[in-house]
Amino acid sequence: MPYPPPSRTPSGPRRRTLLASAAGAALLAGCSAGADSGDDGPSAAARARARAARDSRRLLARYDAVLAAHPALADRLRPLRAEVAAHAAAFEEGTKPSPAASKPPASAAPAAVPAAEKDAVTQLATAERALADRRAKELLQVPGELARLLASVAAAGAAHAYLLTEVAK
Repeated sequence: MPYPPPSRTPSGPRRRTLLASAAGAALLAGCSAGADSGDDGPSAAARARARAARDSRRLLARYDAVLAAHPALADRLRPLRAEVAAHAAAFEEGTKPSPAASKPPASAAPAAVPAAEKDAVTQLATAERALADRRAKELLQVPGELARLLASVAAAGAAHAYLLTEVAK
């Protein structure tokens, strides 16, 4: 038995009209805010990517300082250090290399390494956790692919912080 037609015609715009309007508006917005929007400086995403690369390089310098002060930790810290180096390379990929990008600025020298191994590892865990938290907040303000990269690296940093905390016990 067929259903009877609706008794009244729905008021307001039809679903197709709304979808077409939304698609058109998105297309127009995308066209009007192109990469050549008039400012000569780097985009917010490029600045966020450069900042993330710089932060990873600073963290890498912390790992190097701890490894230099406590060579007995090498077996435990080298895999995490390698991951941090890979994160820095991922953030630097596709960006214009600058001479200062390969090393952290002099003002960003890592903090003094504690004499006790446990304290040194705890300090690394704190640095990893702080950076992961900062990246997790920042990913909400950057576009798609960079947000995914920040999320992935933030998750890895949180895992590193956990592993370092376990090493320090």
